[in-house]
Amino acid sequence: MAKTYKRIDSYYAGAYWGPRKETPEECARRAEAFLAAIANIDPAFSQWFEGGRSRKDALKRPIEPSGEALEKRVRRGRDRQFESLGYSVWAWNGAPDDYDACGFNFYCGGYSEGQSNCCVVDLPTRGPNAERVLSVPVLTGLVRSMALAWEPDSAIATSTMHRDAVSPDGIAETFVGWLMYFPHSRGRVPPLPAPVRIEPVEDKGMLIILTPERLTAENPEHVELGQRVHELLNKAGLLRPVVS
Repeated sequence: MAKTYKRIDSYYAGAYWGPRKETPEECARRAEAFLAAIANIDPAFSQWFEGGRSRKDALKRPIEPSGEALEKRVRRGRDRQFESLGYSVWAWNGAPDDYDACGFNFYCGGYSEGQSNCCVVDLPTRGPNAERVLSVPVLTGLVRSMALAWEPDSAIATSTMHRDAVSPDGIAETFVGWLMYFPHSRGRVPPLPAPVRIEPVEDKGMLIILTPERLTAENPEHVELGQRVHELLNKAGLLRPVVS
């Protein structure tokens, strides 16, 4: 009999915004603020490395999180043909176990029509880093840091299996996840049912925490709660694509 393997759920956090023309200096300043903030949230976010031909090679290429060093990396990540497509940077945290590793990438400064910019952090799925990171306190800090540094049109931290179950197209701004952020400019967050928690992110916007426990697509209560919250947020006009 053929063996069946259970799919391992994965988690990520992402901030998304539409066309915004920014210089390499401005993108680097945002990246510097973001990396400084998350370094204080959890050890998994405290060091980063460039990609390499091998793990050993990548570990020789640490990323200096200062504005000047980041600006050089941003400039190297520009699109060679079209300036309007902005800049990209990719990094990995060097964890020895791939399942317990984190990585991030950001696209910044793109301003062509229909352009989407983003900062996405791939989170660990199992291991000691995952046990700490996949928790409301850590993800709250991560999403708040994204909101303050990148000033996105929306941000989310969630499970990919839950995303796939509730959103056929997977457009981040159009479905409900574990944690969500909406700036005040996007609209007013309506009252939401328990156990959902709503808290301000300074004067920028509001953070929504769907459930205090780890969100999974296998928990029918999580799925049902997500559907109820989706109806309320959609009615309030918050669940619309950043780029139409």
